[in-house]
Amino acid sequence: MQVAAITGKETAGLVEKPDPHAKGEFAVVKVLVAPMCTEYKAFKAGNPGDCLGHEAAGEVVEVAQAGTVKVGDRVVVMPCYPCGKCTLCLRGDYIHCRNGQNALSVTGNTAGTATYAQYLIKQDWLLLPIPQGMSIEHGSLACCGLGPTFGAMQRMAVDALDTVLITGMGPVGLGGVINGVSRGARVIAVEGHPYRANLAKELGAVAAVNPADAKEALKQILDLTDGQGVDKAVDCSGVPAAQRLMIDATRRRGQVSFVGEGGDVAVNVSNDMIRKGLTLNGVWHWNRGDAARIMQVLAKSAPLLDKFVTHTFPMSRVEDAWKLQLTGNCGKVLLHPWE
Repeated sequence: MQVAAITGKETAGLVEKPDPHAKGEFAVVKVLVAPMCTEYKAFKAGNPGDCLGHEAAGEVVEVAQAGTVKVGDRVVVMPCYPCGKCTLCLRGDYIHCRNGQNALSVTGNTAGTATYAQYLIKQDWLLLPIPQGMSIEHGSLACCGLGPTFGAMQRMAVDALDTVLITGMGPVGLGGVINGVSRGARVIAVEGHPYRANLAKELGAVAAVNPADAKEALKQILDLTDGQGVDKAVDCSGVPAAQRLMIDATRRRGQVSFVGEGGDVAVNVSNDMIRKGLTLNGVWHWNRGDAARIMQVLAKSAPLLDKFVTHTFPMSRVEDAWKLQLTGNCGKVLLHPWE
């Protein structure tokens, strides 16, 4: 099979790897769509590698035993290789499993854990069925497209009475706008990049605040909320200044969720958490038990998803796709490994 590889600083191509085979609970999926996430950072830095990606959707082509999927099923591939047996896994919070498996060692394969690839292996219980009538492309957005902010909004119980602030309009933040809109919430975006700020408004944000001047940004957000601050907020930037703005812009007894990786923001225990009464959440993904609900959100949001996915590339042009991501002039970008 072919897989994408970073070959140098801002250079990439395809390399050949052995096709993986099913064993035990591990099934083989033919990858039809590989959404792109933060792998562009390794591309920019020139970190060589050929095991890339953590989002995928496709078709089951091989199983080793009867289980939760069968050959021919269209599925979304969930991230990581958790144990499936610990308390966290059993209650659906598998993303936090501390006993992850070495999938290649367990199955005897030498490749198959990358999603920028034509085939991969995954435990059958981490392959979610794509509903009839939903495209593979839309189904693939259950991972990092809408997944992290869906988990945050589930945690905070966002509803139609809420005003929600989302900082950082990369693909994860843009997915957050769609999640908020799907719940009937009023969404305020924070983004300085013109393309992404405009896209956020096209997806339903009532405003896109430029964070270049933090004091002015905070004033604009307070003006939009009658001086009270937003009810709930999600940071998708991983930037300390944006994280601080999120905390300052949230009302008393509000909730905030950190989704963007990185950042070293200062939190004042007295002023932010005790006297202001904020609840701070760290959210990586969503609970496996909410699979049916995120599929409902995807189905309901189909027209917005078509705006959210701004570009698609054959995997043979992965270098071009990464170069586009580096400009910021895109929403979610999808790769097609068989083109």
